[in-house]
Amino acid sequence: MAAAITLLGTAASLQIPLTLEDQVHLGAVGTPARRPLVNTEALQDSISADNLLARAMDLYEIAKLGEDEYNHPTRVIGSDGHLGTLSYIYATLAELGDYYSLSNQTFPAVMGKVTEYRLVVGDEVPRSARAMSLTPPTSHKEPVRGDLVLVSNLGCEPKDYSDLKGKVAFISRGVCPFGTKSELAGKAGAIAAVIYNNEKGSLSGTLGSPSKYHVATFGLSAEEAAPFIEKLQKGQDIDVIAYMDADVKSIKTDNIIAQTIEGDPDNCVMLGGHSDSVEEGPGINDDGTGSLSLLEVAKQLTEYSVNNCVRFAWWAAEEEGLLGSDHYAAHLSPEENLKVRLFMDYDMMASPNFAYQIYNATNDLFPAGSEELRDLYVDWYDSHGLNYTFIPFDGRSDYDGFIRAGIPAGGIATGAEGVKTEEQQAMFGGNAGDWFDPCYHQLCDDVSNVNLTAWELNTKLIAHSVATYATSFKGFPERASTTTAKVYDQTTRYHGPNLIV
Repeated sequence: MAAAITLLGTAASLQIPLTLEDQVHLGAVGTPARRPLVNTEALQDSISADNLLARAMDLYEIAKLGEDEYNHPTRVIGSDGHLGTLSYIYATLAELGDYYSLSNQTFPAVMGKVTEYRLVVGDEVPRSARAMSLTPPTSHKEPVRGDLVLVSNLGCEPKDYSDLKGKVAFISRGVCPFGTKSELAGKAGAIAAVIYNNEKGSLSGTLGSPSKYHVATFGLSAEEAAPFIEKLQKGQDIDVIAYMDADVKSIKTDNIIAQTIEGDPDNCVMLGGHSDSVEEGPGINDDGTGSLSLLEVAKQLTEYSVNNCVRFAWWAAEEEGLLGSDHYAAHLSPEENLKVRLFMDYDMMASPNFAYQIYNATNDLFPAGSEELRDLYVDWYDSHGLNYTFIPFDGRSDYDGFIRAGIPAGGIATGAEGVKTEEQQAMFGGNAGDWFDPCYHQLCDDVSNVNLTAWELNTKLIAHSVATYATSFKGFPERASTTTAKVYDQTTRYHGPNLIV
């Protein structure tokens, strides 16, 4: 472990400017001895829960490096826990010799930290009040006080806002991003903003790219907002005290890419998971499990040759809004874009109250090939007598940038904060009424928060997906375009784990 951390410290100090076009090849120069062509059953058989668990234990120790700054284990970008994670991944891949070419891609990222917040509306302290991700603090990080003002319509146009100097904007969710609403409130002079849900339930989300006009912004449930809306519509005054101690800062962080030296470089199988966690916890399921599944498959693949190149990616800053994967996909040249035949996203492989979930990608809505990838997962679960369920492509994970770049994509997951139904309990076991991952984005997302049965099985499916396309793309649609259907932009409500609209 110490060697791994030292390695990244050295690489970071050198700031190696590596890209796909300028890769560093590790290991001996020359053509390796010919290995047998990858076989899906053999590659799957090499995956064991014991190896995965050992890696999870390593990762939790790395997360403890964040304790000095955050007072608990974390692998959030910018922390020693995340730097240690990158080092662990890089060092593990480097030990595999000359099978892969390794590169890191440095990019600018924004991180937000909310230390403390409080919202008092009238004489009530709403229990559902949440600080928006990437919110700025209240003025001087001190409590501010002002009247609550109901913003017209959905707060998406400047005309919806009256003079709000010294007041708190009360804005409905809907249509435009939360960041737009906060920015318009700030331009109108508001000292804070509260965005309330227009659907049943609480509301948490992100302001997205920082703006100098953003103000401290809270989310509030529809249920708790309703009586305040009624009072304001009757002309009653409501006093608000808002407090937010938060910081938003720009840093640089890294994606790590490993590509097989063998295999057709014009026909690449690509897959990824994210290397970072949220600030609140160590992120062993989210997405330690996906990151470590990729690492284990990458290691076992070195026993075999491939016909098509295989490209593994570990994205940084997924939790801050898919920043790493977006940067990568957006910076592919048209020629390099077309070499990526498909992208497979593996995020949260071992939720304790799991369901086997497949992204419901179809070729009529998404780039051609997305449906064929979906069906590969369906066929595998069917062949093993396992139930599965479809989940929407809604922008919540790192496939998003690839879909937007016209690259077919898909993936599997085991569930986050969604509530398991009785029907799903009958299909997968577990507890109806509980979240799929009761420790999602919390401190308790540690080594005890993984279901090893689900993790091993899904890692075998990852191995199957790699072996299948590393062998042949027969029957898989050719890449012909770098654009995607606009319906995806129109229906996406997330950009990463947080709501954006």
